[in-house]
Amino acid sequence: MRTGTVRSKVKFDGDWSFYRGGLHIPYAVKGGMTGGITDTGALREGEWLDIAFNDKGMSEQQLEWTAVSLPHDWCVEQEYVQDEGLGSRDGSHGYLPGGTGFYRRTFTLPAEAYGSKWKIRFDGVSGTSTVWVNGHLLGSHHGGYIGYSYDLTDVLRYGGEGTNVIVVKVDATECEGWWYEGCGIYRHVWLENTDRLHVAEYGTYITTPEVAKDQAVVHLRTRIRNDYPEGMQVSLRTVIYDAAGMQVCAGSAEAYADWYADTELEQSFHVEQPMLWCPDSPSLYRAESTVIAGGQELDRYETIFGIRSIRFDPEEGFFLNGEPLLIKGTCNHQDFAGVGVALPDSLIEYKLRLLQEMGSNAYRSAHHPPTPELLDICDRIGMLVMDENRKLDSSPNGLSQLERMLYRDRNHPCVIIWNLENEEVLEGTVTGARILKTLAQTTRRIDPTRPTSAAMNHGWNENGYNDAVEITGYNYGHRADQSIDIRDHGLYPGRLMIGSECASYTATRGIYEDDPVKGYCSEYGTNIPSWGCTPQQAWSDLVKHRFLTGVFMWTGFDYRGEPTPYLWPCINSHFGLMDTCGFPKDSYYYMQSVWKEEPMVHLLPHWNWPGSEGRPVEVRVFANTDTVELILNGRSLGEQQVDMNGYLSWEVAYEPGELQAAGKRGGQMIAEKTVVTAGQPYQIGLFPDRLDARADGSDTIPVRVAILDKQGYVVPAADNEIRFEVTGAGALLGTGNGNPSSHEPDKSVLRRAFNGWCLALVQTSAAAGAIQVRAVSMGLKSAEVMLQSASESE
Repeated sequence: MRTGTVRSKVKFDGDWSFYRGGLHIPYAVKGGMTGGITDTGALREGEWLDIAFNDKGMSEQQLEWTAVSLPHDWCVEQEYVQDEGLGSRDGSHGYLPGGTGFYRRTFTLPAEAYGSKWKIRFDGVSGTSTVWVNGHLLGSHHGGYIGYSYDLTDVLRYGGEGTNVIVVKVDATECEGWWYEGCGIYRHVWLENTDRLHVAEYGTYITTPEVAKDQAVVHLRTRIRNDYPEGMQVSLRTVIYDAAGMQVCAGSAEAYADWYADTELEQSFHVEQPMLWCPDSPSLYRAESTVIAGGQELDRYETIFGIRSIRFDPEEGFFLNGEPLLIKGTCNHQDFAGVGVALPDSLIEYKLRLLQEMGSNAYRSAHHPPTPELLDICDRIGMLVMDENRKLDSSPNGLSQLERMLYRDRNHPCVIIWNLENEEVLEGTVTGARILKTLAQTTRRIDPTRPTSAAMNHGWNENGYNDAVEITGYNYGHRADQSIDIRDHGLYPGRLMIGSECASYTATRGIYEDDPVKGYCSEYGTNIPSWGCTPQQAWSDLVKHRFLTGVFMWTGFDYRGEPTPYLWPCINSHFGLMDTCGFPKDSYYYMQSVWKEEPMVHLLPHWNWPGSEGRPVEVRVFANTDTVELILNGRSLGEQQVDMNGYLSWEVAYEPGELQAAGKRGGQMIAEKTVVTAGQPYQIGLFPDRLDARADGSDTIPVRVAILDKQGYVVPAADNEIRFEVTGAGALLGTGNGNPSSHEPDKSVLRRAFNGWCLALVQTSAAAGAIQVRAVSMGLKSAEVMLQSASESE
């Protein structure tokens, strides 16, 4: 009998308990055994069903469980350890140890829930995870970057049968990558309910094989899953809506759905005057698929998609909707200050917005599949994506992870490239070529509409390795001493190419002299690694050679781990155009000058150099105006013609005061930047990203915190310690300051400023109301700001 259940999907992030440490869980148990917890906190054989999966719960036993909400990363809560064995390379994981932890959650279901299908979906759990529900082992999953799900239908308790208990073991002791990966259930968890006849997991596939300004063809393939013990006739009705919610087309298809099997139906639609998806106008459509059997609606499934065409040319690069487009990209890991890898959705959007404000139009999820919400946001804001498989692996597990990424992400218009590996040791080898070919063929079977690529740093032209993919990715193909990619274009003129990883420019925000003891790199770029180059070279090579298609700068943000060129005390990278908090470095403004059309001027360094009066200081200016005039204390130091792909430089004898760069066109100033010699630290300034938030227990507002002098100027070398007080309908989620050598805890109310700035993350509670954020520091005038959260219905 059909239940008539229409699909529901509930976020399952709240009310978890967490235990850090190991627990013995027997694989098999025998009935009738009794007992309790040993003195060491371990469970005796056979007692797991009695203790872990009863309605009393382990939290009431002797184990120390902590209430947590997801996403959760317990690694960032630990202390830094100077142990060179924590990663595949010294310091590669940021000197934070991994470990093992357990999560537990209880929930109840009404009796009428029986008969439908129940599934739990994990979007991302670090390392190896094992899941039990009501004492039943559901399975283990190895791989922290792609989601997975389990069917709970048979093992749940309904109505008077009792409380359901789910336990998740997270083993994050082994590393998948050579960067900070975190520990825990660090992405969302979902509880899904459907009728036994429903659209299968990732069951729609939408393509736009014909795209023109006046009409587009939308092709839809839908897999329907029948988990009833008999076959039946089904009807699939599909309605397509535009961004305004207006119906643009509709159609139905009929099929016989065999029992315990998938049935695929195909439909084609013509959309008149389509709104094409592009970075400047990211128009989206929604396909609503309704499954009907016996006159009863049993499932309703929505798919967001965009109408657009892509093409890569070996001479002219990338074309979107028939128009050439330079790819202005950044590579990014997924961590952030204050939270590790457990980012609320609002922080993911914040990071993407900072990249867009710099002028970036493309994102490479290095080196793993991104969280699903990142792609949703990229669809909405118009950010192109190079979607990336974790590693070169054609084992059953490796192929399974690749396939789940492809099925999950193939409807996103933002995704333009499937990148299948990054800098693997087998690049250019016979074995590597075989594995890559299997990955590429698997990808083409699931989604032939996008090209495959491999991000390589060697072996480009050896043993046919590169021939397995459509696009050759050049990691540091243009370096300080050679241009491998430009050479290869002459040798292989038909090859599609892209700058998959570029620059690798090491700089520490607000630092203008290398300091190996503290682990700092000058923003002048005096410590560039041998494989890297300046952002200016990476970009100018692309401008001169369109066949390079685009650049993905390494990286958009500093990230934990890989503290090149230094080790301890340095605990994170220096490669970012922004630091770990999203505070811009000077190179951010160079990219802005060449990536954006709005007039802008930026100069460096700051103008606080006590004791250096009369000494020469190199002043650099990034601008996209015609000329720039430099003015010190009202005196002109000369006007220079702007180099559109480089920078301007003056040697200035330091004197305190005001230094101004005036950008001009036609002799008129259209943009300017001024730096002023600041006085002593006097007060704190709070600058929230926004004042309003959602009262959902997750929405997070970044609050930038500055140390200011009496006139309100940022004191560029200030490092005062700040204490944060958050009261009302929110809490302090974490803090950061962008200092690559800071060992302060991210989960603390105290944080020192670094070169004048630090960051506080304020997260809302589930109850609406005012949130007061106050910052105090000894000897400084305190500051406070009032935020407001409201429920979605308000």
